[in-house]
Amino acid sequence: MSDSFWMRSASWLVALLTPVIIILAVVRLLINPALLSFEYNTPGFPDDSYGFTREDRLHWGYYAVTYLVNDAGIEYLGDLRFDDGTPVFNERELGHMVDVKILVQAAIKVLLVAAVAMLLLGLWAWRGGWLDGFKAALVRGGWLTIFLFAGVILFVVLSFGVIFVAFHEAFFDPGTWTFYYSDTLIRMYPERFWRDMFFYVGGLSILAALGLILGLRKRRRA
Repeated sequence: MSDSFWMRSASWLVALLTPVIIILAVVRLLINPALLSFEYNTPGFPDDSYGFTREDRLHWGYYAVTYLVNDAGIEYLGDLRFDDGTPVFNERELGHMVDVKILVQAAIKVLLVAAVAMLLLGLWAWRGGWLDGFKAALVRGGWLTIFLFAGVILFVVLSFGVIFVAFHEAFFDPGTWTFYYSDTLIRMYPERFWRDMFFYVGGLSILAALGLILGLRKRRRA
């Protein structure tokens, strides 16, 4: 096969890797306790009818978020207790958090592999004389990201419940991700929280993709 075939194939790989890197990088950025403080202070965020204050949500939410990206076992959450000695998270919640951590850690690994692959492709493009093709592929990947998340945001606006259920059914076993309204996870992360997360991931991914497209086009004009 000719070199042009491999370069065309590589350019399409660059375009496909671009949304993967952008989206997963945004998701990793948002797995941050600072986001909780921002979200809980947004206008109209619902109060917890079972008594959690904003400070309670921030306190327990810090442990839940940091658990997802640290090296601790589930005892990091399982050992937490309220003032009356009852566990903060029940067994069903702990089982789900283990599943979420596995998914998050896998996503981080995919992000790292994709970033290394993109770096190697960039070095090949630089040394192989097809750097313009590499940049054009990045632009295509940026547009792909925008079209993808424009559709997701529209779907969230029109029917958030459908996409929320579909997401969980795709990544978790049925029945392992549903809880009572009195459970800690629902009290910390009501439906409004997850709807906003979809908007944040989508909005930031689109902004990152636009920045990539405009930046590359500006450099090409220069």
